[in-house]
Amino acid sequence: MEKELNVTYITLDWYVEVNKYRYIYFFVMCILYILIICSNSTIVYLIWTHKNLHEPMYIFIAALLLNCVLYSTNIYPKLLIDFLSEKQVTSYSACLFQFFMFYTLGSSEFILLAGMAYDRYVAICKPLQYQTIMTKTTVSIFLVIAWLFPALHVAVQTIGSAEAKLCNFNLKGIFCNNAIFTLECERSRLITVFGVVCLFDLGILPMLFIVFTYMNIFIVSYRSCKEIRKKAAETCLPHLLVLISISCLSIYDISIARVESDFPKTARLIMTLQIVLYHPLFNPFIYGLKMKEISKHLKNLCQAKIISCINTEC
Repeated sequence: MEKELNVTYITLDWYVEVNKYRYIYFFVMCILYILIICSNSTIVYLIWTHKNLHEPMYIFIAALLLNCVLYSTNIYPKLLIDFLSEKQVTSYSACLFQFFMFYTLGSSEFILLAGMAYDRYVAICKPLQYQTIMTKTTVSIFLVIAWLFPALHVAVQTIGSAEAKLCNFNLKGIFCNNAIFTLECERSRLITVFGVVCLFDLGILPMLFIVFTYMNIFIVSYRSCKEIRKKAAETCLPHLLVLISISCLSIYDISIARVESDFPKTARLIMTLQIVLYHPLFNPFIYGLKMKEISKHLKNLCQAKIISCINTEC
């Protein structure tokens, strides 16, 4: 019976002084989670309610921010529960589900950014054909691929890990990422090979596509008038900043499971939290402040809320 329980449940052991600082951890992470949900949802709400934002570029932004909400919801509620629990444990099946959602949603961001890059490429390099190319059907195809394609890839690794025999029940992490492979007695060749396939299909290939499209955008912009260069900078810069952010965090996530266990626990905790902290907070502020139309509607919404509060108090 004890052996069955050990196989079913695993311990998350990267937490530092949880018993001593549990309420501080809980309070800080709860505030951050609320901030992530509110900031991302606000931008999605603005895009949803304003018809002048019902364009492919803004639809992709709304999809990206919705992705951030789902991504954070996959991580933060379990973290908050762990901070208030005596022992940080999870069932292996729940861990695999979190792993599946983490990499499906994380990988979909690269494809969504590829869709954004293609949209900007058509708008700047082929403006006369924009309405013909970037139709609702084209956008819908990109959105379906963005969520379905990663899900199918990650499902193979998840199913393969579900069938694996475990020899270790202490996960070196605060949530279930690729560190779950260290629990297995022997990593199967299927998971190893398909891991490389996933890296290429979900990371490298979209990245190459994005680099190719932006190179063409920069070439066309450089040869065009000042107004075209300004338009390209205003619309492409936020996408590039988000791309750099998620690329750096993805490289870290891929490499963190390979770092030996004698790496300081506190440093690991801080570095791992960056994966689920910076990017979901970074996106809405980048698009809310840098995208002119979204920024305008955001200011109007804030002004309306302030006036409403003042009138209510009066």
